Amino acid sequence: MSSRGVLPAQALRALIGTGAITATPEILDAQIQPASLDLRLGPVAYRVRASFLAGNGRKVADRIAEFEMHRMDLTAGAVLEKGCVYVIPLMEHLALPAGITAVANAKSSTGRLDLLTRSITDGGTEFDRIPEGYHGPLYAEVCPKSFSVLVRAGQRLNQIRFRSGQSVLTDPELVALNAVEPLVSGEAMISEGLGFSVDLRPASGDLVGYRAKPHTGVIDLDKIGHYPASEFWEEVRSKDGRIILDPGAFYILVSREAVTIPPDYAAEMAPFLAMVGEFRVHYAGFFDPGFGHAEAGGAGSRGVLEVRCHEAPFVLEHGQVVGRLVYEKMASRPETLYGREIASNYQGQGLKLAKQFKND
Repeated sequence: MSSRGVLPAQALRALIGTGAITATPEILDAQIQPASLDLRLGPVAYRVRASFLAGNGRKVADRIAEFEMHRMDLTAGAVLEKGCVYVIPLMEHLALPAGITAVANAKSSTGRLDLLTRSITDGGTEFDRIPEGYHGPLYAEVCPKSFSVLVRAGQRLNQIRFRSGQSVLTDPELVALNAVEPLVSGEAMISEGLGFSVDLRPASGDLVGYRAKPHTGVIDLDKIGHYPASEFWEEVRSKDGRIILDPGAFYILVSREAVTIPPDYAAEMAPFLAMVGEFRVHYAGFFDPGFGHAEAGGAGSRGVLEVRCHEAPFVLEHGQVVGRLVYEKMASRPETLYGREIASNYQGQGLKLAKQFKND
């Protein structure tokens, strides 16, 4: 493939046509996003003793046989319990051609439920990274961290993005792009990507986020706009632009800046620096071309932050830098953009819980 960059929807369809991406049953058109492909859970889940990687020369199926505790049929649905680790074979299978690599990531709603989901492959030595030439099955490792969830075969918890070569924008390239087309509201903080900070001084009111309750019921992932937020989340409020994060607690916060992904680019959320504090901002999602962009019906969209505090209570203050967006060039402009021709749940978002919760 001549153009370097992230492969758009039309290129994904071409890979499906040549058999580089196959599935049983066949891939649905609804799985194809502007710059990624949704992956579907297969009909069986294996409860395992611990998270693992296959390792060089080893197959995931063999490692499952080592660590399996029991298996569950997902055809009619089954509950994945909080704190447990499951490995689920996916319906999709890869036969990547030379020069094409792939990276997987949890979908936005998956991350907002604190549902740790990572891909593993035969011979894999790291999560979510798939080398060129990989021929084999795909598996999802799923570990519910805050809520037990009811899942079914065919549900889409993670997604995969394909690349031809490397096309990450350098800081000078990002500065130049921002000069032509502003990528963020306010001043751009550019250092190994586009930095963003946390908003703890909302324009109105004092609601700044949500903290997951420790003892809740099960969430059925298929029920959209169904659950009252108050049954699963505590409101986090601040009158002075700061909050104290509790060790082990999971928070939904929002970025101060509204960001834009131009149509010829894609982005991925990454942590800022481990040294900035005793917390971790999850990077649950890919940002598709058109996210927050005027051409796709947006006017800048703020990033939702999935935050977990570690060993010690930590003071988080308004405007503190907590993450960055790494921008990449698309190999070509996608035929559809996020928020325009597709059903996009989070275009124009602010502070927003996963789509399973009611909009109060």
